[in-house]
Amino acid sequence: MSSRHSSVPASPLRVDAHQHFWTYTSQDYPWIDQRHAPLQRDFLPDDLKPLLDQHGVDGCIAVQARQSLDETDALLAHANTHPWILGVVGWVDLRADDLDTQLARWATAPKLVGFRHLVQDEPAPSLFLQDPAFARGMHHLQRHGLAYDVLIKDKDLHAAADFCRRHDQHHLILDHLGKPDLSLEDPIAWADRLAPLAALPHVACKLSGLITEADWQHWRAVELLPYFYLALELFGPDRLMFGSDWPVCQLAGSYGQVHHLFDTAISSLSTAEQDALRGGTALRLYGLQGNCP
Repeated sequence: MSSRHSSVPASPLRVDAHQHFWTYTSQDYPWIDQRHAPLQRDFLPDDLKPLLDQHGVDGCIAVQARQSLDETDALLAHANTHPWILGVVGWVDLRADDLDTQLARWATAPKLVGFRHLVQDEPAPSLFLQDPAFARGMHHLQRHGLAYDVLIKDKDLHAAADFCRRHDQHHLILDHLGKPDLSLEDPIAWADRLAPLAALPHVACKLSGLITEADWQHWRAVELLPYFYLALELFGPDRLMFGSDWPVCQLAGSYGQVHHLFDTAISSLSTAEQDALRGGTALRLYGLQGNCP
């Protein structure tokens, strides 16, 4: 980004570090059931770009939402067409014997910055995180400098901490603050469960997905802000990043409401700390500095 006067440093890029695109079919996205009926349609880059522009967000990281190599291909195709899609967190079968072959199909895809598996949807997420084949795949990813997004729910935070402790050769990024169960647990109890993850210096966290863990119709910012403040205390701005979780967030609120909640949570921080949360952390941990337009 250029500045008007050469003596003034360029403003850092602002990044939405967690959002999704899809061309909807019920077969491809079985998790989008009748409870999620508003999501049962296509959500594509042209739908998101006006929202980014409206809120001063320069680019985004597209994250997988189905377990398919085609999903990774589709997200990379969007990223190749739209320079403001800065990176892709795709999917690959980390347990596969031919993992090298699967990864080779993206060897020339510079916008592929990491991978994710829908661990939260496995029958036994905590056991899945202990799978030796999955561990072998994780070691492979980390040796190649690829980030991994950890998607689990609050009840599996302990298993996630053990998992992250075993895989410490590259960045791991916890999605959606570990999905706290806002109906059952108060913020302090959740923070106690999150602390072992935050104690690991290679683990970061996304300030995302919180409004859909609350009551979709009746959530209030005053109830959610303590989770942001505690995450800031545990991780610090250099290991936290903003993510909208669009379009999933629309089940409980608009893109603007998510952005306003985040702005409120960080309003008392210094400019440098806000810059980290708004984009600097995501750019650094996903290795995106060289990919930005």
